[in-house]
Amino acid sequence: MSDNINFKDIWAKQTSVAPNSEILISEIKKMKQSNLRKLVLTNLLLIATSIFIILIWIYFQPQLITTKIGIMLIILAMVIFLFAYNKSYSLFKSHMNSQSNSDYLKDLLAIKAKQRFMETTMMNLYFILLSLGIALYMYEYTQRMSTFWGIFTYAITSIWILFNWFYLRPKQIKKQRAKLDAIIAKFEMVNNQLNV
Repeated sequence: MSDNINFKDIWAKQTSVAPNSEILISEIKKMKQSNLRKLVLTNLLLIATSIFIILIWIYFQPQLITTKIGIMLIILAMVIFLFAYNKSYSLFKSHMNSQSNSDYLKDLLAIKAKQRFMETTMMNLYFILLSLGIALYMYEYTQRMSTFWGIFTYAITSIWILFNWFYLRPKQIKKQRAKLDAIIAKFEMVNNQLNV
């Protein structure tokens, strides 16, 4: 018996088992339902927040134009984000009526591209408008505070925005990409084995 075992040859001869297509489609349906729940929750939260901000505007009657511009920028950020997010979901929904595995794979890759657009362009625009709006909105009220408390208020708000931008947002993006990439990889494996 030879002591020289060639692990590379053994590994190359090994065949991987492709995932079952029905299981993959079931995973897509679960992901679709999860995305629908997130969409509904996001819509409810951002609409409720916009209504609350409008009520604050009506009730407190801000005096400075900066406060009014800040409120408009915050609401604009939410409206733009919701418009793009809802449009993105409708594309996801229409893509999931495919028949073949290769169609599913093409559709998933298209969804991945839309998801990247939402994670980069739309989230950047949302955060920039929201941050600018909050900064302008707070100006009128921090003017009434002492210098220390005004700086402290802006510092705490900036820390919260930066925490969201540099920690929570990348973590959420990574989690969403991992789910979609895992399903795409499984569909690629199925397609590769069907095409052999």
